[in-house]
Amino acid sequence: MIRHSACASLFVAVLAFSAPLPALAADAPGKARVIFQVSDADPAKWNLALNNAKNVQTDLGAANTEIEIVAYGPGIGMLKADATVANRVVDAMAAGVKVVACENTMSNQKIKREDMIDKIGYVKAGVVELMQKQREGWAYIRP
Repeated sequence: MIRHSACASLFVAVLAFSAPLPALAADAPGKARVIFQVSDADPAKWNLALNNAKNVQTDLGAANTEIEIVAYGPGIGMLKADATVANRVVDAMAAGVKVVACENTMSNQKIKREDMIDKIGYVKAGVVELMQKQREGWAYIRP
């Protein structure tokens, strides 16, 4: 009798822990989150990052995504007001892409906020921003 009762209890416990938890199942889908690194002084790479961001929004739907582009080091030129891709950056931001510049790079290169595209964001350290987003589960892409 004790053996039967122990087996029944074990069976119930296994069933309880193998069933999906409703709260976790409901939270699973969420938004696709991706962060792009731009650290090259190559306009072709800048365009590639912008194309990738647009493709993610097109394929998954802008409402279903959170996209951030982080520019630092030589890639900071992408976010200057006179950059060859400045209009595309503005378009990406209008479509919901967050674009940020590394303040450490700006300081080292003597670049002022007035030199940059209006309405971009700023982070203290681009590399740290990438690390934090990856720790939070964001996909990381370096075109």
